[in-house]
Amino acid sequence: MQTQILGLVTPLMVLFFAATFVVLWRVGRMKRHVLGYGIAFALSAVGYLITHLLPADTFYLFHTTQLFYTLGTTAMLVSVCERAGQRLHLGSMAVVYLISALLLTVAVSFSNDVGARLIIVNMGYGVMFAMGVTTLLNARRRTVIDVAIIAVMAFQAADFLVRPTLTLLFEQTIPAEVYRDSIYYSLIGLVLGVKGVTTATVLIGATIDEWTTSLRESSELDALSGLRNRGAFEESIRSHLDRAQKEQRALSLVVADIDHFKKVNDIWGHQAGDQAIAGIGKLIREMVRGCDTAGRIGGEEFCVAIWNCPNDAAVQLADRIRLAFEDLQHDSLSNDVRLTASFGVATAHGGETYEQLFGRADAALYRAKSNGRNRVENAGDDHLEEPVPKTKSELIEFKRASG
Repeated sequence: MQTQILGLVTPLMVLFFAATFVVLWRVGRMKRHVLGYGIAFALSAVGYLITHLLPADTFYLFHTTQLFYTLGTTAMLVSVCERAGQRLHLGSMAVVYLISALLLTVAVSFSNDVGARLIIVNMGYGVMFAMGVTTLLNARRRTVIDVAIIAVMAFQAADFLVRPTLTLLFEQTIPAEVYRDSIYYSLIGLVLGVKGVTTATVLIGATIDEWTTSLRESSELDALSGLRNRGAFEESIRSHLDRAQKEQRALSLVVADIDHFKKVNDIWGHQAGDQAIAGIGKLIREMVRGCDTAGRIGGEEFCVAIWNCPNDAAVQLADRIRLAFEDLQHDSLSNDVRLTASFGVATAHGGETYEQLFGRADAALYRAKSNGRNRVENAGDDHLEEPVPKTKSELIEFKRASG
């Protein structure tokens, strides 16, 4: 009885961690990979409970626990890979599971010794974790937390690949009916407990870090457009410029301005104007990548810093946003009325500051306005050498007149 009670400590602890991740996901409105951590811990706890409570000599014991452990392993690896922006190859995971399940069936059918069964299923988990580590190593991002997660997953892989063989060297054979009285079973409870605490600690730390970052970023967002406010955007693009120059990557800037915005407010009211700002902000969020940065830098003016993007591709993106906004229907306007926006695009030169880059993109935007609006102008085009406003007051006066 005492052994049975002690054997429940590890799965109950793992279930506690599962509940912790679910609460963090729910309360912190975290991304789905945090929920994935909770699901992974819950499935692993169920697998251990089955191992602990079902008769040790039951034919389907190892098949059932293998299924739950495999599902838990997969959920864990999918979640940590998604956090790193990588996609785990589920087909390969399925192949490993099917091969292990087939070998396990053979082992159960021909021998009462659980040693071969343990090696088969644990080698399968080890290969899965090794595949996950390989996928994580392909991610470009490598913070301290990322390294810690990779280390924990590598530890999981090494444990599953090495521990069963080493343990069985001491016990030689383990008949199914005495499995729970074996050295291996005593050791596995301790190891699973240590691995559970270590993995949960690292992932909880990573989740809290993400939560903190999310809270900080939410304070930097413009409430109406959902994009970064001006200060946050400018801080971000300056950092991007420094990095782009060090890594010799292209960084393009798109500046957009809603056409005739003053008339929208005057004719249909400020609610219509707010809806227009929210609409283009949503389009920009949906059409840029996670590595890009977008912000609302003025009343109806927006900027998008496009990472590792040459000039022509940036022009194409700006035109896609333009066309999408032109087709967007606004509830506060008449059904036959569509708003448009003008765009200026510039790609950073070597050693160029943000102010210089923005000046060229803004001059291109001015050209788009003066050439009829609802168009994209490129600061790289030769015709942009034609006269543009020379002073800030001239540019402000033009924008006031053109809306």
